[in-house]
Amino acid sequence: MILIVLPDIPYESDLLAKAQFGDQAALRAIYEQYFPPLYQFIRLRIADREDARDLAADVFIDFFSALQRRKAPTTSLRAWLFRVARNKLYDHYGKKRQFSTQTLEEWVPAEHESGPEARFMSAARADRVRRALGALPVDQQEVLLLRFGQGLNLEETADLMDKSVSAVKSLQFRAVSTLRERLDQGMGE
Repeated sequence: MILIVLPDIPYESDLLAKAQFGDQAALRAIYEQYFPPLYQFIRLRIADREDARDLAADVFIDFFSALQRRKAPTTSLRAWLFRVARNKLYDHYGKKRQFSTQTLEEWVPAEHESGPEARFMSAARADRVRRALGALPVDQQEVLLLRFGQGLNLEETADLMDKSVSAVKSLQFRAVSTLRERLDQGMGE
């Protein structure tokens, strides 16, 4: 499973404060620490690696422009960056908001077992999980990717998705319940 650890909140706040004063080391640190998780978040929705890289770079162009215009985030840098990334995805796909699900396979962990039988069973389980994830509504996929794939907390996820914390909890609950149900049904096959 792809999981990128983001900086903790106090360190993030310190970086943001320094960046707002034009500290080049802070700007570089923000880019180096947030580019990989933003790219990964976008890449899970876009099949083309170069397009995903370009959109992730665009997020930072927007961030640097916002800093210059004094419109940078004041509280949660990570939520602001992921919200911009999410908006870039929606701009990329237009109003249909139908994301590619072929890259979801990168999010599903591969078990490291030896032997052909073990590898076959592991691949079959991972394929079932991929199909179950791909069948979820887009907002439920997004909640799972943000909460478990990117490690965002409930408040950050809610802020990013323009939803209340209770709505995010509900989406997450439904997504996990639906996944569990689909995977349990698959066990009897």
